[in-house]
Amino acid sequence: MNTTTTHGVRTWVAGAAIAAAALLGHSAMAQQATLALRSITPDAALKAARAALASCQKSGYQVAVAVTDRGGQPIVMLRDRFAGPHTPNTAQGKAWTALTFKIDTLAFAQLTQAGQPMSGIRELPGVVAIGGGRMIESAGSIVGAIGVSGAPGGEADDACVKAGIAAIADELEL
Repeated sequence: MNTTTTHGVRTWVAGAAIAAAALLGHSAMAQQATLALRSITPDAALKAARAALASCQKSGYQVAVAVTDRGGQPIVMLRDRFAGPHTPNTAQGKAWTALTFKIDTLAFAQLTQAGQPMSGIRELPGVVAIGGGRMIESAGSIVGAIGVSGAPGGEADDACVKAGIAAIADELEL
């Protein structure tokens, strides 16, 4: 090989190395510009809703149960025969509130009471500041939320929510 050919090969190899680095860099940037999201499955949502409903029924409460995906969109809504007509929307609102503010609605209700610095948050559309809404988490990510409405008080609704989450806890990666 003469010097011109050797120099050409070195130039080509260097160019190929730069191109490969650029492609790898581009690939790394593309990976950083996207992310994978986890969300509760419809089957798990239904299982949680049924368990929450059964827990309330066992206590003699007629309720509605709503389960949402990680974006707050409804996946499952169950309403007992004699649950009040307001309970589906209230259960959905509780799930949405827990998901949106990343706090269970019992604690949210305390933090946003009249006279508290965050009390104005209750005035936002869709917010329901009554116990009975919780996030559903898996492997450190929020994958959905569940809300219950119709039991006598937020604490009773919250107990049913906990039963719903407990029913799928083994299926969630904690």
